[in-house]
Amino acid sequence: MLKECFKIKEADFVLADIFAALKNKISGKNIKIVFPEGLDERILTAVSRLTEENLLQPILIGDETEIEEKAKSLNISVAGAKIYNPANYSGIEELVQSFVERRNGKVTEEEARKLLLDENYFGTILVYKGEADGLVSGAAHSTADTVRPALQIIKTKQNVKKTSGVFVMVRGEEKYIFADCAINIAPTSQELAEIAIESAKTAKMFDIDPRVAMLSFSTKGSATSQETEKVAKAVELAKEMAPDLILDGEFQFDAAFVPSVAEKKAPGSVIKGDANVFIFPSLEAGNIGYKIAQRLGNFEAIGPILQGLNAPVNDLSRGCNAEDVYKLAIITALQALA
Repeated sequence: MLKECFKIKEADFVLADIFAALKNKISGKNIKIVFPEGLDERILTAVSRLTEENLLQPILIGDETEIEEKAKSLNISVAGAKIYNPANYSGIEELVQSFVERRNGKVTEEEARKLLLDENYFGTILVYKGEADGLVSGAAHSTADTVRPALQIIKTKQNVKKTSGVFVMVRGEEKYIFADCAINIAPTSQELAEIAIESAKTAKMFDIDPRVAMLSFSTKGSATSQETEKVAKAVELAKEMAPDLILDGEFQFDAAFVPSVAEKKAPGSVIKGDANVFIFPSLEAGNIGYKIAQRLGNFEAIGPILQGLNAPVNDLSRGCNAEDVYKLAIITALQALA
């Protein structure tokens, strides 16, 4: 029991160090993050802390009186946050026009006006218009309710077809990126290549110099199937798209991570058992993989962090606490700087 307590304390110290470094990167930059769920007490508690620490400029969505009364009942202040109510927002007509144009006529003005009364759609259009730099939602909404408006309005970056979800895996001084562990069930070769490149960018945000391994149950053709060929093709595409990125595959995990195994199985590779960004061939593999590392390997899992959008949008778990909101807001602000 005492040993477990020491492990927990050590993990807490490591995460504290990581987030201290992240906070230094965003402090004083006046990054505006919108929180559509303005009446949720976890959101309000986190927003109060973020403003007290002067880390970012929060924007809460909802009725100003109701939000202030809710904050007062929690004995916290949200005086440092801006509060926008979709029902009486002075610039709503401009937002409606922008929404219609962005959707290329797929919605009418009347439909857009109705949709923008939804806090997630309203918050997302603020990000698109540059009124906010990023969005954090999901404490009281499903992932679909959070991500759908982002895909429709903010959309994915050029040369990126789909957003993806990464975890930063942390244990002591070790830091690794695992992807995709949250979004794409069966990514194609093209999508795997895009995930690899975006994951390398995410790694740099956390001061990880990316060395990317594309994972499979085969190493350099040791087995042949549609599944291994998909990963091998992804490696080719990723190298064409990002020739300066240190990336290779397909690898079994041990060949990507253990130098002695890499020397035997992939002697000519640029990855010599020293990969730190791991791209899984499917959501099934990625989700299982990060949870094994978390539960058996005692790694802390930071995420999921959504990547690939033109501006950062991140999805909370509905079981989150105020600390989770606080940390994801910091990560979202960091993404906005990238």
